[in-house]
Amino acid sequence: MKTYIKLFALSSLLTLGACSQDFLENEPYTDKVTENFYKTPSDAFEGLVAVYDVLQREAYGGPLLISEQASDDCFGGYGIADAQTDIEWDRFLYVSDKDMNKDVWSNAYLGIYRANILLENLGKVNWGSDTALKTRYEAEARFLRAHFHFTAAKMFGDIIPLDHTVTTSEFELPRQAPEVTYALIASDLKFAADNLGPENYSQAGNANYGRITKWAAEAYLARTFLFYTGTYGKADLAGVVSKAEATAYINDAVNNSGHGLVADFANLWLAASFENFVGEDNTEMVWAVRFNGSGKGNWDLHEGNRFQVNIAPRGGSIGRYATGWGGATVNPKLVDSYEAGDTRKAASFIDYAGENLNFDPQAREQRQYTGYSWKKYCPITNAAGTAVVEANGGNFQIDNYQDYAIIRFSDVLLMAAELNLQSNPALAQADYDRVRDRAFKNTTHRKTVSLENIMKERQLELALEGLRYFDLIRQGMTVAKAAIDNNTGDSQFNVTFRTETQGWFPLPQSQIILSNGTITQNPGWN
Repeated sequence: MKTYIKLFALSSLLTLGACSQDFLENEPYTDKVTENFYKTPSDAFEGLVAVYDVLQREAYGGPLLISEQASDDCFGGYGIADAQTDIEWDRFLYVSDKDMNKDVWSNAYLGIYRANILLENLGKVNWGSDTALKTRYEAEARFLRAHFHFTAAKMFGDIIPLDHTVTTSEFELPRQAPEVTYALIASDLKFAADNLGPENYSQAGNANYGRITKWAAEAYLARTFLFYTGTYGKADLAGVVSKAEATAYINDAVNNSGHGLVADFANLWLAASFENFVGEDNTEMVWAVRFNGSGKGNWDLHEGNRFQVNIAPRGGSIGRYATGWGGATVNPKLVDSYEAGDTRKAASFIDYAGENLNFDPQAREQRQYTGYSWKKYCPITNAAGTAVVEANGGNFQIDNYQDYAIIRFSDVLLMAAELNLQSNPALAQADYDRVRDRAFKNTTHRKTVSLENIMKERQLELALEGLRYFDLIRQGMTVAKAAIDNNTGDSQFNVTFRTETQGWFPLPQSQIILSNGTITQNPGWN
């Protein structure tokens, strides 16, 4: 049976201003047969773009939104009449007939499939003398394959690792032990880190911004190492990468990548800085998923950031903040944990009372109103009070355009501090200090580096960026439960983390049914 692939234009990889007239449309423009398609480097490039394309679908709020609602940083939110799915994540409840997590699973395996298609066909391309280009495409595709595997593995635990496109006889493969999956992930990331060049694409107007770099691969290796070794109590990353190697990779990213911290934390986020926004292709963005507003209301395109509408203020624009669904209301416990003088507090959260915004939760039908919502990623209005995306001819639900930051340099510094903590505490202290100094804009708020302080700094620095829940899980069930459990006296905010789940989310029920018994539900979710 012939396999067909969709090919897409390159707009997801280009650095184009969010309000530009020069957006490339991203409609599928042809169907081609894989058996006779891969002949030229241009063909391989189109195949690579098809792998990158999945990132835009993945970033619509699946792992990011679900994990934030499940963490101690957010509640479920949304409207009082909305479906209960989101509040169920907050309360660790499960309804099988809703096929929860279907998109997370399917998007991960769509990305894996597209990466494998490309990797299996690179040898058919006539590369001429440019073998380095073949290696580059292989490195990018393997990085993306590792990313899609890790996205599923950190959500579901045991998954089905695939280093090839499956045949009909493999449609009911069982899940594998974590060391099998993570050995593939580590091998792919190591190949990318060792074979990509030293380019840094975080430069204004760089057409390659959004593509995988050596520095992103090194940072991702460190992230995967920390999650795997912490969660599973291992000394190395599935026998492929030792702690010394992971430390060397992250130190290389710190010292030689050319990335750095933006001077003012608030200027990283459009809704926190407005006219002072530094732009998305700034020195701090080690890797981000690109979005733009070129869809102009076309639901068949996947160019806009469909996540942003979920966390924007419910019931209409308010001040400079554009309207949305009011999802994932922020836990006041998180807001209160920032020290006086920490600039990240005002830059990360909308404080309705503190900003003199008349937000009536009853009139707006806001569920689990806390007084705080996301400022990071919140869409904005123009001076006339119209959502910018609508003023530009787009739909506020699907055409928001802010990029989703997967790896920022501050995260690289904090991972370096953690990995160097035992072997080089002075270096760990220096990396940790850089993050604290930027947050307070002085050097008088430094603390002695420790694992506890690093984990707290990660919560404050990387709040609402999809990392907190997984940072808790890798510290163990006791730590996770102590953080997530919540009883304020108001029953709508009661949360009880169920340790019997081991921190894993439930598999989509459709996949269990389709597996004919080779896949069973994760513990605690039956």
